[in-house]
Amino acid sequence: MAEQEEEHFDVLTKTGHKAGFTKPRGAVHRDGDYHRAVHVWIYAESTQELLLQRRADCKDSWPGLWDISSAGHISAGDSSLNTARRELNEELGVVLPKDAFESIFIFLEESVTNGGTFINNEYCDVYLVTTLEPIPLEAFTLQESEVSAVKYISFEEYRSKLVNKDPQYVPYDVDGQYGQLFKILVRRYKENVEARSLDLQKMLSRYAPVSLDAELMALTDADKGALKYIIKAAMIMDDIFHLQSWNSNPSLRDWLNKNAEVSQLDNLKWRYYCINKSPWSCIDENEAFLTTADSAIKLLPEATLSVTGWKGIEYRSAFPTEKAPCANFYPPDMDKLEFELWKDSLTVDQRQEATGFFSVIKRHSELDLDSSKCSNAAVNSTLPDDLYAVPYSEEYNTFLLKAAELLHKAGDMTNTPSLKRLLHGKADAFLTNDYYDSDIAWMELDSKLDITIGPYETYEDAIFGYKATFEAFIGVRDDEATAQLKLFGDHLQVLEKNLPLDDVYKSEDVIAAPIRVVRLLYNAGDVKGPQTVAFNLPNDERIVKDRGTSMVMLKNISEAKFKLILRPIADVCITKEQQHYVDFDSFFTHTICHECCHGIGPHSITLPSGKKSTVRLELQELHSALEEAKADIVGLWALKYLIDKDVLPNTLIRSMYVSFLAGCFRSVRFGLEEAHGKGQALQFNWLFEKGAIVLHKDETFSVDFDKVEGAVESLSRKILTIQAMGDKNAADELLRKYCGMTQPLKLALQKLEMVQVPVDIAPKFPIADQILQANP
Repeated sequence: MAEQEEEHFDVLTKTGHKAGFTKPRGAVHRDGDYHRAVHVWIYAESTQELLLQRRADCKDSWPGLWDISSAGHISAGDSSLNTARRELNEELGVVLPKDAFESIFIFLEESVTNGGTFINNEYCDVYLVTTLEPIPLEAFTLQESEVSAVKYISFEEYRSKLVNKDPQYVPYDVDGQYGQLFKILVRRYKENVEARSLDLQKMLSRYAPVSLDAELMALTDADKGALKYIIKAAMIMDDIFHLQSWNSNPSLRDWLNKNAEVSQLDNLKWRYYCINKSPWSCIDENEAFLTTADSAIKLLPEATLSVTGWKGIEYRSAFPTEKAPCANFYPPDMDKLEFELWKDSLTVDQRQEATGFFSVIKRHSELDLDSSKCSNAAVNSTLPDDLYAVPYSEEYNTFLLKAAELLHKAGDMTNTPSLKRLLHGKADAFLTNDYYDSDIAWMELDSKLDITIGPYETYEDAIFGYKATFEAFIGVRDDEATAQLKLFGDHLQVLEKNLPLDDVYKSEDVIAAPIRVVRLLYNAGDVKGPQTVAFNLPNDERIVKDRGTSMVMLKNISEAKFKLILRPIADVCITKEQQHYVDFDSFFTHTICHECCHGIGPHSITLPSGKKSTVRLELQELHSALEEAKADIVGLWALKYLIDKDVLPNTLIRSMYVSFLAGCFRSVRFGLEEAHGKGQALQFNWLFEKGAIVLHKDETFSVDFDKVEGAVESLSRKILTIQAMGDKNAADELLRKYCGMTQPLKLALQKLEMVQVPVDIAPKFPIADQILQANP
């Protein structure tokens, strides 16, 4: 019989990054090379016990001692989560899906045993599996070469044994990194219900409830009839977006909804979840306000050996405390290097799909694990191309089939030609994954009933900024306000020509951007937390180059934010001498110019090497924040330019700058993990450094009108040049330097907290509710 080849590991640098080569297991431990492993803990909620295994006597480290529920090295080319699932299966005979595993922290273990012959420098990905009850010991199938016994022990007793260095237990420093395990369990299961309820009430109070209405009288009867189908299709965008946020998010949503009336705390959890559409609070740097202990309970009858009288494992569907930058677009244990190496191996067409808006990235080896069930057969986890792309039309097919059917019904019913074209086109795009024609139809929409639906924004993809989330906005066009704003779209080419940017980078064929002013009556999908006041779409660089972009302004959202948020901010943070400059027209006009400026400046670019690319592809995860900062600051520059050319009145100058300053404090409150908040911090800190924003002794702020124009132009030039050159290093340097929560910003936010100015609004949609009730 042939001798089995020794397992190889990816060798890491001391900082935990792949060094680019592999070594056999024995050589790694002989030489003390850094490598990766997984630790999996099984925790029983009802008894507050951890499952331990006793290591087999033949093990090369800590033989015969009690240790982690399951653990193992990550083989070269393998992934962390797949290893965790496989080790649990092989060592204990427990087969669990990926949503049972919660990544809780990474632990660096550095130890020397066996008289100095075994050096263990391991980066360990620590996972927690939470079950309701202990798994019967007779349900386990132990791997004799690894495990000699298992037992449950109170986590507090186990911690005590580690503190006292009990010789029967593998040692861990519970006062160091590994103490996080016990702190997590204490926080989750020793919580003060009253205190947590008060915290959630405080979080909810930061959103001002607003009822949004729109006048339907001007709609034709046919369009009114189509509206019910469009709203139902929009609701499906919510279903898809929940899944895009995290794989277990839909089950969490359903669980919270089902239990919302069980207690006051459960009701508060559900209400705040509805605002954020995930367990992470958008305006608290995505800090989790829920834990896996709050999540859905699932039953697996066949995850282990059957035991008479026991129905199987009931586990909590898990999610990480820290929001994963990959969302649910990529494998949760994929890093950038793995993706880039795979991408470089692809053909041009395959690479475009991998980095495109409308695909998710998965692992072949995960499919193997899912199909292997309880078998201990070897899983091919080291395929040369483990990653592969799945088009949205396939990944979300069940949802998109329903949405397409509803949009086709609406398209058949409406008698507005451009709306009919849009609805049928978007329905087709859902199933073909080709959105080009339907996005052109959206840009050419000329309808009183205004619809935006489909995958557009890429903020949720925080690892690369490639993948688009589904969203929907339904409103009624304000014809009078729309007519007044035509001048902005008509001046885009002039603005492009005069941008503070070297001429070589400017485009000669910017197309006038249509602007539609809409009163919103329903939204869905990626509209969590702070509500958008406008959007400029599409983001597809092909369409931007060929046809430009189109803007939608949500006027009733802007009115609500100005009245409930911006005006009170000005009263607190702006000097009395300049407060009167803050007005709705200036706020709304800058919002318009912000959206216009998404359509100018660099998009498709030529790199210094001569290679053709796009700003989005080159700046990756930094693109969204820098693009939002560009649209804002260049929007200010553009307004001043139009005023100087007598297109806009001179009276707007001071009010636009001071209204912008008040808006800085509004957006930064969204958090510095969010693209708009990050972009706003960059602008405020730059302008403050240049003396354009002044902090006074009474802790209020003002604009220095003599310095602000130059500061706006210099930042505009800086950002535009970075984008034009596709210079990710320069973008990173700029964001790192200016995107911090500086003392002046902290001071302003503390004042707003004290007077309890809302951070944003929580819209209610009574018209949509009435339509759905009448047409269930």
